[in-house]
Amino acid sequence: MTVGGCVWHWGTTALAPVLPLHLRRRVARGKEIADRLPERYGLHAERPAGRLLWLHAASVGETLSVLPLIEALAAADPALTILLTTGTVTSATLLARRLPAGLAPRVLHRFVPLDVPRWVARFLDGWRPDAAVLVESELWPNMIAAAAARGIPLALINGRMSERSARWWGRAPGLARSLLSKFRVVLGQTEADAGRFRALGAAGATCWGNLKYAAPPLPVEDAERRRLAALIGDRPVFLAASTHPGEEAIVLAAHRRIAAAHAGLLTVIVPRHPERGAEVAALGAGLVLARRAAGEDPAPDTAVYVADTLGELGLFYRLARLAFVGGSLVPHGGQNPLEPARLHCPVLTGPHTWNFAEILARLEAVGGVTRIDPGTEPAAALAEAVSAMLTESDRGRAQAEAAAGIAAEEAGLPGRVAAALLPLLSAEGKAAAASGG
Repeated sequence: MTVGGCVWHWGTTALAPVLPLHLRRRVARGKEIADRLPERYGLHAERPAGRLLWLHAASVGETLSVLPLIEALAAADPALTILLTTGTVTSATLLARRLPAGLAPRVLHRFVPLDVPRWVARFLDGWRPDAAVLVESELWPNMIAAAAARGIPLALINGRMSERSARWWGRAPGLARSLLSKFRVVLGQTEADAGRFRALGAAGATCWGNLKYAAPPLPVEDAERRRLAALIGDRPVFLAASTHPGEEAIVLAAHRRIAAAHAGLLTVIVPRHPERGAEVAALGAGLVLARRAAGEDPAPDTAVYVADTLGELGLFYRLARLAFVGGSLVPHGGQNPLEPARLHCPVLTGPHTWNFAEILARLEAVGGVTRIDPGTEPAAALAEAVSAMLTESDRGRAQAEAAAGIAAEEAGLPGRVAAALLPLLSAEGKAAAASGG
C-alpha cells in the first residue's frame, strides 16, 4: 500500500466513530433515508444467484447516463443481475421512476457504503460482485483496493478528470497510479479526460464518447402535458431549468424587463433542488406567482410558475419555447444542456459551464446553443437573449434542430460499452483481475 493509501485507510478508520452522527444529521436535512442508513455501513446485502455486476453512479446525472447502458447489458446477458449503488436520495428516487418496469426485478438499488475499510469489506463480502463498474469520478481508495484484493475486475466508464482534479491527484502520484492501474477498462468522457487518466497511471485509458449523449429523452406523463398545455394555451413559456441560488433573482429580474413586450409571458422556474421552492417563491414579491409543490396551477394571470417538484423537467422542456439551463450564470459549472436539446427546445446558457465544456463546444460549433455574456448586468443580458429568441422563432427552430443532431450522435455507445464490460464477468476476466492484469 502506498503512503497516500495508508493515510487514507487509517484516516477513514479513525473517522468512522463520528460518521454515524454525520449521517443522522443528513437524515434531518432530507439527504439520507433513516431506514436505509445500514446500507451506508455495508449492511443489507441480499445477493441473488447467478452473475452480478455492481455499477456505482454517484448522483442524478451519473444515474441517468447509465440507464441506457443498463438496458444494453440486460439485453446482451438475460441472466445478469445488476446491483446499482448511488449516494443521494434524489438519484434513488429518480431511478425508481425512470427504470423500465421490465428491468426492475433485475436491478437492485442500494446506497453505497462510506469509504471506511470495514464497511467496504462488509459490502463486498456480502454482495460478492463478479465485476465492478464505477462511473465518472468515483475513485474511492479503500473501495478500489478492497475490490482488487478480492479479485473483482474493475472498470471506470464515462470517466471525468478535470485539470483541477488531475493536479490534486498529481500531489499523490503513487496513490493515483496504484488505484488507476487496478482498472481493466478506463473510458474517459473526452480525449482530454482519457489523457489525464493515462498520465496518472491508467495506461490503457481511451475515449469512445460520452454516455450523457446517449441518454433517452426525459420522460413525461402525456396526460399531464396535455392538461397543462390547455391551461397555458398560446402563451409564450420561458423555462429556467435546474437553477441554483443567485440565478432565480436574475431570472425574475429578466422577466420583469421583458414581460410587457411579450404578452402573456409565463416564466417557469425549476430549481435544481426542489426543497428551495418556498425560498424561490419569496423572491417573486410583486409578481403573480404559483407553486407546483403547493398543488397550484398556472392561472391566466400567473406571471411566474415555480415548478418545485422532482423529475418533471421532461414536462416543462416540452411546454417551453426556450430554456435557460442553470448552474451557468453562477460559478457552479452548469447542468446538462442535452436534456432540452433532445426535446428540440432551444438552449440558453451562461459562461460557467466547465462541467459540460466538451458538449457545449460541440453545440456552439453547429450553432446549437446561445451563450449569454452576463457582463455587469446579468439580468439585462438574459432578458435580451430571451426576448430575441421569443421574437425570432425561425432562429430558435434552427438552433434546436442543430442541437438535437449533436444529442443524437452517440446513440450506439451504450451497446459498445456493454460489450466491453461483459467479458469482465467471465472466469477469464476474474482470473486476470486476481492476478493483477
